[in-house]
Amino acid sequence: MDFRPVERASQAFQQSVTAEEVQAVCRRVFGSDARVVSAVELGSGMYNNTYRVAVAGQERPVILRIAPEPGRQFRSERELMRNEYASLPYLAVISPLLPRVIAADWSHEVIGRDWMVQSLLDGVPAPERLGDYPRTLWPAFFRQMGAIARQVHAVRGPRFGPVTGPGYGTWSEAVVASLEDIAADLDSAGLDAADVRKVAAVAGHHHAVLDEVTEPRMTLGDFWTLNAMLHGSTPEPVITGVFDTDRTCWADPASDWTIRMAKAKTDEREAFWDSYGPLDQSAAAVWRARIYEARHLGAIRLERHRLGKADAVHESYGAMAALLAELS
Repeated sequence: MDFRPVERASQAFQQSVTAEEVQAVCRRVFGSDARVVSAVELGSGMYNNTYRVAVAGQERPVILRIAPEPGRQFRSERELMRNEYASLPYLAVISPLLPRVIAADWSHEVIGRDWMVQSLLDGVPAPERLGDYPRTLWPAFFRQMGAIARQVHAVRGPRFGPVTGPGYGTWSEAVVASLEDIAADLDSAGLDAADVRKVAAVAGHHHAVLDEVTEPRMTLGDFWTLNAMLHGSTPEPVITGVFDTDRTCWADPASDWTIRMAKAKTDEREAFWDSYGPLDQSAAAVWRARIYEARHLGAIRLERHRLGKADAVHESYGAMAALLAELS
C-alpha cells in the first residue's frame, strides 16, 4: 500500500491511523479480500482525519473519514460524524451535491473511533479553483452559495438543537445550552470562560427575544468556501459538491456559520444575498445576531486552542469583550 499520512506532532489534536487500520476498514466495507492500493491523507480538514483511498477492483477512489478518539472530543463537538449521518434524510433538498455514504461504523470494533466511507465528489475544492477565475466571475459562485443555503434553511425540524440531540423546546434553551457547553470545554482546556458564561446569562435573561424564533430550521453549521467543490473546466464557477455537513443543527437560520461568513465582508460575496434574500434587520434580530456572533467566537476560540494558535486565542477575548459591551 502507498500510505501517505499527514505528519503531525505527537501532541496535535488530529492523529492519523495506521496503514493496517485503513486496510482493516476497507476489508469490512468491501470484503475480506479487499486490497488497498493507496491511502493519502488530505490535510485541509481540521477535525476528522480524511483519506483518499484507492481499493483494487473499485472504479473510483473513496473518501474515508475518521473521527477523533472519543476522549479527545469536546462536549460541544461530541459525535459530530453521527450527527452528519443522522442529518442526511433532512438534506435531500441538496442530495445531488452531497457525497454518498457507502458505509458508516460506530461500533469501534475495527478501530476505536467512528468512521465513514463516502463516494468521492467530482470537481476541485473551491479554495483551489476559485482563484483561477477573474474576480468579476466570483459573484456567480456566491450566488450559488446563497441558493444552497436558502434551500437548506427552508427545511423544518421537530425541535431545536443538534440533529442527534439533545433537543430543546425553545430556541433560547438551545442557545444557552450551547454556550454552557462551550464554556465547559474552555474550562477543560484551561482557558478562561467567564465571558462566554456572561453571554449565556444575558441570553437566558433576555430569552423572550430569542424565543421570537419559534420554528426550528436546518442549518449546516460550517458551510462556506472550504466545504464546496467546483467544476474543473466550466467557464464560470459551478458548485458541484458540498461536504463535511457534521455540524448540522435545528436552529434560527440567521445563526448559521454561512450567514456569518456572508456578512463578514463587502465584496463579491454580496451576491450571496441575491439568491438568499434579505435578512431581518429588526432590533430584535440585530440583538440575536450579537448573541450568535458571541457563540461563534467561543467556538472559534476552542478551535484556535486545538490548533495551538495561542495568539489567536488571546485575540478572541478582546472581540468578545466588545460584543458584551454591545449586549449590556
